[in-house]
Amino acid sequence: MPRHEYLYGQTLPQLEALCNRLEMPRFAAKQIARWLYDKHATTIEAMSDLSARHRALLAETYEVGLTAPEKVSISTDGTKKYLYRTSQNHFIESAYIPDGDRATLCISSQAGCRMGCRFCASTQAGRVRDLEAGEICSEIYTAQKDIGERISHIVLMGIGEPLDNFDEVMRFLENISSPEGVNIGMRNISLSTCGLVPKIDQLAEKKLQLTLSVSLHAPNNEIRSGMMPVNDAYPVEVLMQAVRRYQDTTGRRVSFEYSMVRGVNDSDACARQLANLIRGMGAHVNLIPINPVDGSPYSATDAANVHHFQQKLESLGVNATVRRRLGSEISAACGQLRRDEMNGKA
Repeated sequence: MPRHEYLYGQTLPQLEALCNRLEMPRFAAKQIARWLYDKHATTIEAMSDLSARHRALLAETYEVGLTAPEKVSISTDGTKKYLYRTSQNHFIESAYIPDGDRATLCISSQAGCRMGCRFCASTQAGRVRDLEAGEICSEIYTAQKDIGERISHIVLMGIGEPLDNFDEVMRFLENISSPEGVNIGMRNISLSTCGLVPKIDQLAEKKLQLTLSVSLHAPNNEIRSGMMPVNDAYPVEVLMQAVRRYQDTTGRRVSFEYSMVRGVNDSDACARQLANLIRGMGAHVNLIPINPVDGSPYSATDAANVHHFQQKLESLGVNATVRRRLGSEISAACGQLRRDEMNGKA
C-alpha cells in the first residue's frame, strides 16, 4: 500500500490546488493551513471546522505527517538533540540551541549525505534519501511543541547538503516563511552549503534574504581537497567566484564556516591565506572547534590556538568569531546521534 502524502510542508497555493482536486471549497485551504501551522494538529480528524465528508476525503490520500521524535537528549548547557525515525525507517536529527532571547533550531535536509566531508559524521553511511519539505517542516513544529516556545531562527546545517535537495528545500523555505506557515523571516534563516557551485548560482537567482553560509574549512585547494571531496569538482577559486556572484546578485553578505583541525588548517599561514581569499567581501568567519567523530582522522585544535587564529584573522581585517562548543556529551555534532543509533550505541 503506497504511503499517504503529507499535508505538512504544503504551501497555501498547494493546499488550494489540493482542495480544488478534491472538489472542496477554496476557503478550506486556509482552514487546513491554520490547523497545520497554528494549531499543530496531529490528525486530519482533529480539523473540526472541516465537514466530516471533507475530512474523510482528505484522509483517503493524505496524512498530517507530523513526526514525533524517537529520542530527545538534553545537554547541561540547554542544548537539545532530537532523533527522528522517518516513515522508511531511516534516522534524521535536529538540534535546539537556546541563546538568550533566540531559539535556534539546526535542522536536517537529507537522511545521510553523499558529500563525503572527512570530519563529519553525517556522511559516514552515505546519503539514503532526500527529505520532503513536509518532513523538514516537521522538525520545527515538533521542537516547538517540545520546548513550548516559538523557534525564532533556523539553520540548515544538520544532516545533508541542502543544495543537493534543492527543490524540496525551496518548498520548505516558502512554507516556513509564509504568513500561513511558521512565518519566520528569511533574515532569520541560514543555509549552509559545502560549495555546489551550480546550485549557488540557482539560489542566487531567487534573491532570497536568507544568509548563505559557505563551509570553506580551508584556504587552498590542497588542504580543502583533503578534507572535502567536493573541492575536486569545484575548486576554491571556482567556489569563490560563485560566492561573489551570489553577493552581487542578492546584495546579501555571506558567512564562511571554518572547522579548526589540529595541524591541518590552523597555522598562521592558513590564516593569512584565508584573509587574502575573502578580503573585500565584508564576510564573517565562524571558527568551529570540531567535535570528535569516531572514524575521523582529525582532532580539534586546542582553545588557545583557536583564539590565536581568530586574533590573527582580525589583525588582517577579517571579522571572525569562535562558535561555542555545545552539547558534546549528547553527541550534538552533526550526524553523531544518528550514527550512534544506527550502530546501536545510543
